[in-house]
Amino acid sequence: MEKKITFNELRKIKDSLPDGAIRKMAKEFDVSAETVRNYFGGANYTDGTAVGIHMEPGPNGGIVLLDDSRMLDRAKEILEAV
Repeated sequence: MEKKITFNELRKIKDSLPDGAIRKMAKEFDVSAETVRNYFGGANYTDGTAVGIHMEPGPNGGIVLLDDSRMLDRAKEILEAV
């Protein structure tokens, strides 16, 4: 499901994840840890792949359209459990 979020909100969620959460999510989604980081605004396409995010300039770092919100939803679940 598509989801819109500001870039700053997306990065805040990623930065709030506990140690090991990126690797855990990578394993759950069967992708590399760098691909998960790319989902949250990273840009390492040597070790990771693109993940269907589209950015538009704007306030709070711009608007990010996520083609699939499953990783974001999982990150929020992890944060709620902490």
